Amino acid sequence: MIFSGKFPSGAGIQRGGPVTVRRPRRGSGRFPAPLRSSPALRAGHARQAAPPPVRASATPHPGWRLPAGRPFPGRLPRLRGPALIAILLALSFPVPAQSDSSPNGLQQGTNRPADSSGGPETGNAPVGGRNSLEPSLSLDDALKSLGPDPAFRWDPLFRTGNISLSGHHASFGAAYPGEEAPVILDSREILSLPAPWLENGLLRFPESFVAGIKRAFDDSILNEQFRYRIAAIVVDPGHGGKDPGARGTHTINGKSMTLSEKDITLEASLDLYARLSAAYPDKRVLLTRDRDVYPTLEERASLANSVPLKDNEAILYVSIHANASLNRHARGYEVWYLSPDYRRDLIDKEKFQDSAEIIPIVNDMLQEEFTNESIMIAQAINRRIGEAMGRSLPARGLKAEEWFVVRNVRMPSVLVELGFITNPADAELLSSGESLKKLSEAIYKGITDFVTSFESSGGFIFSQ
Repeated sequence: MIFSGKFPSGAGIQRGGPVTVRRPRRGSGRFPAPLRSSPALRAGHARQAAPPPVRASATPHPGWRLPAGRPFPGRLPRLRGPALIAILLALSFPVPAQSDSSPNGLQQGTNRPADSSGGPETGNAPVGGRNSLEPSLSLDDALKSLGPDPAFRWDPLFRTGNISLSGHHASFGAAYPGEEAPVILDSREILSLPAPWLENGLLRFPESFVAGIKRAFDDSILNEQFRYRIAAIVVDPGHGGKDPGARGTHTINGKSMTLSEKDITLEASLDLYARLSAAYPDKRVLLTRDRDVYPTLEERASLANSVPLKDNEAILYVSIHANASLNRHARGYEVWYLSPDYRRDLIDKEKFQDSAEIIPIVNDMLQEEFTNESIMIAQAINRRIGEAMGRSLPARGLKAEEWFVVRNVRMPSVLVELGFITNPADAELLSSGESLKKLSEAIYKGITDFVTSFESSGGFIFSQ
């Protein structure tokens, strides 16, 4: 992860990484069987009671099996006349309709009948589950138990549901009372919990199911407080004001035109800023300048370093430039990062007064972390520009250098050279508003690639 500048005294440092499958606190652990469209519909589950009556349904019936519970032999037995007629008559009965009194297609209520028979196709609990079932809750009571304003969706065709709370999601399927089924949390964790079931059109939730979902939601919300996220992105349009940067005069479309680096970088940066602001309304996207003015290099670095961050927040720095060379044939784009050999102070020493001996160690670890993350950003931007520009703009690769802004900001940072303003072909591209938008969009995609990877891992290496 990226160090935020708020390393608390005595903070532990440990290896982190992508979220792994969590072993539930109750139940049999991870669900070993492959998932299907409806986890509850699993053929061949042995029961001691007779199977429920066969009825027509849009989904397979979990009670299909041979007499006496024998396993399916691999092909159907030859049906004789009376047996075939009996099956056709059974299939002619209609499926009971779901209630329309609820937007989810479920009846709402809390009363549970004393005796129920049948299966999920009839909306009733089957005969022959566990002899004694744990207490269950209605849909309304289950949602109230989870927290404030949970959202619920139900698919009556596949008998599957989804519960959402505070940006987290749990997907489940209805099964027979007493059965366990997988619950998929946030599309990356699988819990095995006693499954909800339908009883006379009412969805019933085992108390342990509700408790397991609540515990998983609470753990996920708590973990977010310790997972690193990108909270701010600083976009730095190079030069400006009294400093025009590189300049090049060319004949473009029959007209003599002089291009200034400060104008090209500002136009590209404003477009990049707009894209990032629209994509990340929850993040602070900052510009070191938004017009033709000249902030000094020290002011640019100071602006980035002074952005307030919480303990689990990080920041990125992207500086936009255009290149120049005495060789008019030199052309193409480059992405630069700070040389790994350059050493800088990244630790607030006042926070380590009681353990000053570990400051050099932590500083070196953060230096390596920032270098790796800067390289990852540079690689993502370099790849995206190559995809966007193709052969129209050559790639000159990744390069390491100790540029002032990248060495003085205490965060992962890169410097992008859009092309050579001194080359006629590059200058023609840089003078085109359409080409500049393609370049800024490519940089935007490279940044979002990194942000997505960083936040999905919780911050790569460090965790507090």
